Amino acid sequence: MISLRRLPNQERDESPILFLRRHWTEVAKIVLLLIILSAVVYVIYYFLSENGADWSGYMGQFSSLLLSIYAFFVLAVLLSMFSDYYLDTWIVTTNRIINIEQRGLFSRVISELHLNQVQDVTAETRGFLQTILSYGDVYIQTAGARERFIFKTVNDPEIVKQKITDLVAKDKRRHGDASK
Repeated sequence: MISLRRLPNQERDESPILFLRRHWTEVAKIVLLLIILSAVVYVIYYFLSENGADWSGYMGQFSSLLLSIYAFFVLAVLLSMFSDYYLDTWIVTTNRIINIEQRGLFSRVISELHLNQVQDVTAETRGFLQTILSYGDVYIQTAGARERFIFKTVNDPEIVKQKITDLVAKDKRRHGDASK
């Protein structure tokens, strides 16, 4: 876990400004999926019981085995989705932007971008739900090897964009423009 007091390769005059995760609606989607996938089992059980299924003997044991396997896979998929949500983070400091992206359970990519490499910052809010709940994507166009950083479904993308733009302007006044 990354501590905000001590970041990897932290410079002496560097301090964290923003610590971002995806919006809570991403967790709501996972919970909704869990409810739907769990309801499938109960619907099947009810349907079979109403049509005279015999749950004793081998059929009951086989059904229990199938239910256990199904529950295991549902929980494994949901765990993977939640870890992807929870471990995808973006940290904006006074000198750089750190993108920590979880890809599956056992793969993570950490990228960093110095503020003097930022060329453009764009905030995008799409659709009714994102507009009402004030979340969306922030795109950071760079002059480096990785052309674009994407902050997916973060809270208040316009505010995030403005803070990053202000930090970039301060950094360019302090160190000069390296994006040219």
